[in-house]
Amino acid sequence: MSSPPPAPPASIPFPPPCPHLASYRSSLSRPFRHLRRCLRACPLGNGPPSIRLDPLAHPHCAACSSSSSPCPCPPRLLACLSCAQVFCPSHASSHPHHISVDLLRAELFCCSCRDQVYDRDFDSAVLRVFHDAFPITSTTAPTTRKRRRVHFHHWRPDPSHSHLIRTRSTPLPLHSISTHPCGLRGLNNMGNTCFINSVLQALLHAPPLRNFFLSDRHNRFLCATRSPPRNNKTNITTHNGDHLCLACDLDQIYSAVFSGDRTPFTPAKFLYSWWRISSDLASYEQQDAHEFFISVLDRIHDNLVEDQQNSNNNAQGDCCIAHRVFSGILRSDVTCTYCGFTSTTYDPCIDLSLDLDPTHITRHNARNGEKETKQKHNKNLSAPTTLMRCLEKFTRPERLDNEHKFYCQKCKERRESLKQMSIRKLPLVLCFHVKRFEHSTMKKTLRKIDSCLQFPFSLDMAPYLSSSVLRSRYGNRLLPAILDNGESEVGISSGASSEFEIFAVVTHSGRLDAGHYVTYLRINNSWYKCDDAWVVKVEESTVRESQAYMLFYVQKVLYYTAGDNNTIDEPT
Repeated sequence: MSSPPPAPPASIPFPPPCPHLASYRSSLSRPFRHLRRCLRACPLGNGPPSIRLDPLAHPHCAACSSSSSPCPCPPRLLACLSCAQVFCPSHASSHPHHISVDLLRAELFCCSCRDQVYDRDFDSAVLRVFHDAFPITSTTAPTTRKRRRVHFHHWRPDPSHSHLIRTRSTPLPLHSISTHPCGLRGLNNMGNTCFINSVLQALLHAPPLRNFFLSDRHNRFLCATRSPPRNNKTNITTHNGDHLCLACDLDQIYSAVFSGDRTPFTPAKFLYSWWRISSDLASYEQQDAHEFFISVLDRIHDNLVEDQQNSNNNAQGDCCIAHRVFSGILRSDVTCTYCGFTSTTYDPCIDLSLDLDPTHITRHNARNGEKETKQKHNKNLSAPTTLMRCLEKFTRPERLDNEHKFYCQKCKERRESLKQMSIRKLPLVLCFHVKRFEHSTMKKTLRKIDSCLQFPFSLDMAPYLSSSVLRSRYGNRLLPAILDNGESEVGISSGASSEFEIFAVVTHSGRLDAGHYVTYLRINNSWYKCDDAWVVKVEESTVRESQAYMLFYVQKVLYYTAGDNNTIDEPT
């Protein structure tokens, strides 16, 4: 349980408003109306808005030109709003009028206060010019539901629940030969099924998914008595009358793993159901763990038809427990390099596939503990690949040219453009898929990338949210105009926490055709290696040196809506 965030101080000292700006506003009914036609917005966010100038004009400070000791550097030019005289900040105090505008950045400046001043009407005029010059269209834009933070309350059973607990429950054994925490149980390999065991171990210890099944939110005994829905290929009844449901089989595995029994468990029924539902993947050959992960979540989503029908938030990924835990929303901005028109689309995702980027990036990312490395000028020496650099590459603008040209709705033809991805909504559990299997178009073969990936145990995703990416592109003043649906900056991430903690790492070792999957679980700040039926405790260095293929992070603090029975909790 986490304590509520500290309250802000009672009074925050703000600078007093500029009296000269107030005097200028009172002297005119609409003081900034004449500036609208003089404002110029720069495309692509490459520069701030500025004042439109005559191409043949060369504005300069008259005082600096006539002075015997001119300024040592090119001055920042200001234009008086009363007489249009141009001068630099050094000679602003000698000007008879007070309020001026910066020609390069379109910001108000008080000559008497010798400081930048803020005016809401002036900023509104700048935003209106930018919006008219570079409209942003949004397709399939979901309306993000904001979550209100509420206090945590412990659950206390009423007399009827207490009676059921005493009469219907079986207490777990207090003594155990193993010193491992409850829930650590090996899974037997049924013939090249290490990819299944590795993903199942990560799913079994995902805190929101674990709490859902262990709180009996999906009961396999009640689900089996329901009639299968019509025209649903994922709810199959065999010739023996058995009802196939991956959610029910997963519920059985949860009960077996957390029963206290330490002997390895065989998920044979789960494998049989998955084979029947996913017939194209039914074989004893080695499969890809990431493809199996996607397949399982899709089948769970199809199985939980009742949750899907009762939910009113299908666009938010709240239609089933699989999407409520793993689903997020990506934002894609494609900007025409010719006219600056931007098209924005939103797509749901249940994981992030990242390319290994061995190139050295000097950007300092102190939030996630990454420090800038100093390297000699050696072609064979490259910086180690880190998860933060892969995320920076994921959110880096990508140029679309040649055959990938974007059709601009404003130019009415295909143009070169820039595409930039960002994360609009973070999921409760964040899954990273590292692209270690590379396809060669020339040789028509697959090869594995054995580069080591450094990843933090605590991860802050704030730099990769849409709010941060858009702020770096357009600036703080233009950010509210870029956000769609009139929502605030906080609404981009739905009020969710941007800080994550790692709890599972799926690794791949060996060759592409004869490799082996192993899962490392982090429980109570200790690491355990789950290698099929064997579960052993390992050191932290062993996990860091492994070839990570899938990384699972959970939010440090979970925020629920006030309508839920749960409130604020920390995953354990």
